[in-house]
Amino acid sequence: MCPMRPSVEAAINMHPIARVLLGKLRDENTPNVLFRQYLHHLSMMMAIQALEGLHLENGEVTTPLGVRAQVPFILESTHAFVPIMRAGQGMLGAFQEMIPGALVWHMDMDRDEETHRPNFRGSKVPKVISRGTTCYVLDPMLATGGSACAAVAHLKKHGAKRIIYVAIIAANAGAARLNKEHRDVKIHVTAIDPELNENAFIVPGLGDAGDRQWRK
Repeated sequence: MCPMRPSVEAAINMHPIARVLLGKLRDENTPNVLFRQYLHHLSMMMAIQALEGLHLENGEVTTPLGVRAQVPFILESTHAFVPIMRAGQGMLGAFQEMIPGALVWHMDMDRDEETHRPNFRGSKVPKVISRGTTCYVLDPMLATGGSACAAVAHLKKHGAKRIIYVAIIAANAGAARLNKEHRDVKIHVTAIDPELNENAFIVPGLGDAGDRQWRK
C-alpha cells in the first residue's frame, strides 16, 4: 500500500498556455536558449497570477485628447523580488516587466549534494525590511523545501511580514513542508509533482533548472 502524500495548499496555474510551456520545459530535448525563453514566458504568467491581489492606488493622467482620466497605479517600491540564485534569475525579468520599479534582493543559496541541505552564501536583503513591503521569492524548483524555508526564514528575520513564494514546479513533500513551517506564506506554482528521487530531484520534474538555462 502506497503511503499517503501530505495535502498541499498552493495556487496552481492551470491556464492552457502555462501547461504547454511547462511541457516544453520538461522536455530534455529543449535547448538552453529555448528553455530560457519558455521559462521567461511562463514566469510572466506566474507573475500575473502572483500579483493578482496587490493593492492599487488611485491616480490621474492626461490622455492624448487632453482629458483627465482616473487610473490605478502601483506603489512599486513596496514590492521586492527575491530570486534564489542562480536558477531564480531566469524568473526575475518577467516579474520586473510587471513592476519595473520593484526592489530586487538576490539571495545566494545552493544545496549540499550529499546532505541535500541548503548552503546559505549571502543575500542583498536589507537589515530592516519595511513593514509594508511584499516579498516575492522566485525559484523555479521547490524540491525538499529546505532552501524555500531557509529563504523565508531569512526574510522574516529581517522583518518581512508578507511573503509570496513563486515556483514553476514543486514536489509534494517540499510544498507541504513550506506549508507546515510557514503557514502564512502563499505558494504559486504551475505543477505539483508527486515525488523526489534519491538525489532529491523532483520527479518527473525538469532536471536542474540552472543547468538547463546556461550549461551546454
